[in-house]
Amino acid sequence: MKKSMTLLSGVLLSSLLFTACSNEGASGSSASSGSESSATGQAASAALTELYKAPDLSKLPAAAQQRTDTIIMALTDPSGAFTPYFHQSGYDGNVSSLLFASLVTTDGKGLPAPNLASSWDISDDQRTYTFHLQKNLTFSDGSPLTADDVAFTWTILHDKAYDGDSLIPALGIEGSQEYHDGKADSISGIKVTDPQTISVTIAKPNATALLTLGSDVLSKAYYGKDYSFGHLDYIKDLHLKPLGNGPYTLEKFLPGQEVRFTANEHYFKGAPKTKNFIYKTSEGDTWQYVETGEIDFAAFSATQENIDKLKSLGFVNILPYTGSTYSYLQPNLEHDALKDKKVRQAITYGLDRQSIYVDANQGAGELANIPAAPISWAYTQDGINPYAYDPEKANQLLDEAGWTAGSDGIRTKDGQKLTIHYLGTKSPQTDVFIAVATENFKAIGVDFQPEVFADFNALVSKVEGGDYDLASFSTPMLTDPSDGLTQFLDGEVKGYNNPEFVKLYNEALATSDIEQRKQIYAKIFKLLNDDLPVIFTNYKKTVYAYNGRIQDLRVSPFNGIAASVPDWNLQK
Repeated sequence: MKKSMTLLSGVLLSSLLFTACSNEGASGSSASSGSESSATGQAASAALTELYKAPDLSKLPAAAQQRTDTIIMALTDPSGAFTPYFHQSGYDGNVSSLLFASLVTTDGKGLPAPNLASSWDISDDQRTYTFHLQKNLTFSDGSPLTADDVAFTWTILHDKAYDGDSLIPALGIEGSQEYHDGKADSISGIKVTDPQTISVTIAKPNATALLTLGSDVLSKAYYGKDYSFGHLDYIKDLHLKPLGNGPYTLEKFLPGQEVRFTANEHYFKGAPKTKNFIYKTSEGDTWQYVETGEIDFAAFSATQENIDKLKSLGFVNILPYTGSTYSYLQPNLEHDALKDKKVRQAITYGLDRQSIYVDANQGAGELANIPAAPISWAYTQDGINPYAYDPEKANQLLDEAGWTAGSDGIRTKDGQKLTIHYLGTKSPQTDVFIAVATENFKAIGVDFQPEVFADFNALVSKVEGGDYDLASFSTPMLTDPSDGLTQFLDGEVKGYNNPEFVKLYNEALATSDIEQRKQIYAKIFKLLNDDLPVIFTNYKKTVYAYNGRIQDLRVSPFNGIAASVPDWNLQK
């Protein structure tokens, strides 16, 4: 399982385009009453609706003033698996998004747009895609990038040894199963016409195929030099020595300290305007890093308190941003208690999500009840259970599920206590969650046992080991409604298997008609809203705060700031 946080984008592309690290900042440490939420939320949402420009750059700290060719931003420490399709966490994707470019990207509306591929053709039966590459493309070492590299990339993802999370194998490329089974030396559905032209035929129409196929390209000469069928372990040795084709190249990775990049002179859109880029990965107070000028860019919850504090600095631009993501609590569906849908529903009713995710953040958030963000064309609230805080309903459901309160108030069944072992990462938001959940769960007879991790990778490792009941996660940015559903399909959420969901999921991908897809996704959302394979929590409202000298920073709700990074430059 490879979990990613909200700082990612473009998971559909299987090349994780990057956006800013999310930091709750001064989001508050206690929840306010639910009755205050409406006014508070309106005040916060009205607080900042467009770019606020730094009024006084003379206040810029000396550390930031002295940087002339380097931009620094904060990032949680990645694992070091920087090869696309082989990431161990979303933070690895943040790194590789600067190192690799995709065949197809998305525009500000989430629609496909040219990148390494200048254009493409789709057959009348919606099964064959032909990509036309830009001329004179190269990797960062100057070697040519051709259709053979694209063919190599698609091919190794069908190797029987591949265990990554690419969606390309799910497209059913003709001949891919024969290759996977070792019955063919190549994939018959992939055809290279010339160095700039490649076509691929998939089993059946798929509304996301263009963007899925249009992902990152690996060098056949570099990544394929030691390749033999059934053996992909050698790629691990190349993770820290990536050869990409994106705007930057990797200069140095110092775990727990920083990731250093330098401009790629061979980048097909031209070398980035700022020569050096650094991810600062050391633990510390992001507010302090911004105030002292140690970093140039950070993200904070869009609370009025945060906005006012940022404005008082005088030297930062402030940009409001709502991404196409959702956050959730992942229950361990392999544990007996949580296999029961009534127990999951009871936990949702019994948790005051309004206080945790909206009120405590001064309205800088909105409750989520489906796996799609409000900016998605498929978003709907029709027929959706809002799971308003209702401990009485929660207790009723637990009674129906056979959990009875003991002398200590904790419910038991078949001699087992109803215990929730919760995992979260260290943040003010987690502090709020634990404070409220402790009280909420006690009221419904649940033994709540929280565990907090300073390191995200350690949390993921514990989840993979199965030693948990609930864990907090957020999705990457979601371009297509199907993006928010894949975890319920591919086994990432272990223990969830609903044939009706699979049927509807495939129906939604079988047509490109938006209205038809809307109707199908509405059914899917109602099903998941009832099943609760995960407990949906919230959508985050964010503000980006960045050095007022940075010019040409742009943001998209579907791919964050990724596309604009090569254009960033420091005003002299």
